Amino acid sequence: MEYSFDWSTVVRGWPYLAQGMAMTLFLVVVAMVLGIVIGTLLAMARMFGPKSVQMLAGGYVNLFRSVPLILTIFWFYFLMPPVLRLLTGDPHLTVGAIYSALAAFTLAESAYYCEIMRAGIGSVRGGQMQAAQSVGLTRWQSLRFVILPQAFRNMTPSLINQTVALLKDTSLVYVISLNDFLGAASKLGQRDGRLVEMYLFVAAVYLALCTLGVWLVNYLQKRRGLAET
Repeated sequence: MEYSFDWSTVVRGWPYLAQGMAMTLFLVVVAMVLGIVIGTLLAMARMFGPKSVQMLAGGYVNLFRSVPLILTIFWFYFLMPPVLRLLTGDPHLTVGAIYSALAAFTLAESAYYCEIMRAGIGSVRGGQMQAAQSVGLTRWQSLRFVILPQAFRNMTPSLINQTVALLKDTSLVYVISLNDFLGAASKLGQRDGRLVEMYLFVAAVYLALCTLGVWLVNYLQKRRGLAET
């Protein structure tokens, strides 16, 4: 049976799709920034902290890298409200879908960013730390002003790769009815009976965004290779 495509749904529903895309990009940007900050702290704790701190940070990373992301979202959306009500004594306390998604993405992604940071810091020559300390800098000053700037430059392609993966993972928020790009497209497709067109359009948009990310990674790696020659 032939299928007659009708793309007018995409045109008519574009304002609603734009709102969904805005939510997706908001989740990506906030989770990326907070994830990198927390991931950097975790990486330094695992590499330079006391043994007990290293074990705690390692346990955190292993936990969130082992648990499926969708389960982490469920934790914050369904389990955190009862826990917070018990702790605060407020029977009406709730955790919204946006805050649940942000918490889940931030904590989960920080575990992945931590391992990227560790690799980036490890890629800096060991003598850099000793050289920085020999001119009077403390260990933390050496990390901040000497090691981390070089490490961030080395691991930028890996950070972009992980952010591309985060972009795709944001589609999981449909399980808590958060209106992201995919959720908005699904609702429009169901309303107009044009799910095929909407899903093809969403796939094309994600493909374009991910392709842009891959191109940027390749470009940065090429520039780095030319700089090292």
